[in-house]
Amino acid sequence: MVAQSKIEAYIKREPLLADVILKKPVIWLNAQRKIMAKMPDCGLSMQNIEAVESLWARFSPFLKETFTELASVEGKISSPLKRTDSMKDWLSKKDIKIDGQLYVKCDSDLAVAGSIKARGGFYEVLHYAEKLALNAGILQEGDDYRKFSDAAFKRFFSQYKIGVGSTGNLGMSIGIMSARLGFEAHVYVSNDAKQWKKDLLRKEGAIVKEYSGDFSEAILAGRKETLADPKGYFVDDENSKELFIGYSLGAKELQKDLQEQGVIVDEAHPLFVYSPCGVGGSSGGIAFGLREIFGDAVHCFFVEPTHAPAVLIGLATGEMSHICVQDLGIDNKTEADGLAVGRASNFATQISANTISGIYTIEDNELFELLSALWDCEKIFLEPSATAGLIGAQMVEKSGYPQKYGLNMQQATHVAWATGGSLVPQTDRNLFYNRGKKLLTEKH
Repeated sequence: MVAQSKIEAYIKREPLLADVILKKPVIWLNAQRKIMAKMPDCGLSMQNIEAVESLWARFSPFLKETFTELASVEGKISSPLKRTDSMKDWLSKKDIKIDGQLYVKCDSDLAVAGSIKARGGFYEVLHYAEKLALNAGILQEGDDYRKFSDAAFKRFFSQYKIGVGSTGNLGMSIGIMSARLGFEAHVYVSNDAKQWKKDLLRKEGAIVKEYSGDFSEAILAGRKETLADPKGYFVDDENSKELFIGYSLGAKELQKDLQEQGVIVDEAHPLFVYSPCGVGGSSGGIAFGLREIFGDAVHCFFVEPTHAPAVLIGLATGEMSHICVQDLGIDNKTEADGLAVGRASNFATQISANTISGIYTIEDNELFELLSALWDCEKIFLEPSATAGLIGAQMVEKSGYPQKYGLNMQQATHVAWATGGSLVPQTDRNLFYNRGKKLLTEKH
């Protein structure tokens, strides 16, 4: 822990931290959010997002051929946007009435990896594979990328190691794609990672290395071991530009989804997006992409567990990645395994400091309650951490944010970004659902 005098100084700067330290659910509003006209240059732009689109298009023939799940969708990695009126009604009866419409962006249904991490994780591995192949002269511009399935390509990639530290979902996407291409895939997991995720990775051919500590221990060990290999490449969730920009493509997909459903987004029709947040890479990439597309008409909020508010602490103290939740006496123990991180991403948080509207925290039990309710209301299954965005509209309303900015909430669109769940085994699904149902029954 840091010295008590320093903690007191943090609280004086941001009084809300007193409740954060006590692990109470809070909502923090970001006074540093910039309007687009004053957004500083972060070294990324719409051009980078379009480059991601181009890479996906080049690899789509390979993806279609390699993964049976992608054969019917021409190798595209995409997820549905579902309007959830029944869930909106359930939430409104439980708490504050939700104005506007509520949608769920079901990245839980992303093919192959079953989570939002498929976007950034797959992109970084494919980007690296393309670069290696071009530099080696075995790939030429304009080639048919189905050749990545050839035995010669797999032999070539087998010389190289790809490593990643993970609490579960990122490891799934990196491990699966790396192994399919022929890389030696090493996934370093923390004690939060679910057994079924580790089993699936091993089945796919990845080497899973387990650590008794949390995410920080896994990523430190993975980074050190991977980079000690001259042909090792570490996918660094705390500092990766490629992961970040890979995630941002989800924003363009959401834009298309909203257009297809006739949803208007402008100053009079604000868009609110609530993203579960670990180190801040996937949520930050989406927020960056959304601000590039919708400008000041979109309001992005992150969601973290009360026991692992790494990005909130980083931003509220101004320390970014130079502080961890344990420094403030918070244990980083949560059943939201994808969000169980103690320290924010340095790269992503520097950008999110200017792009997001705020962060709220949620208790573990509420995640399970929302999981059960969403299944009952909409027949949508999510893993616990992925339900965190569902109460975003009510948290924002309680905060006074809409009044502060004069927003017309009657014409608002709320999107809860569902980050994972489709690959969860039925036994675990039943356990999660029954736990949530029991908690709801006990409340009444």
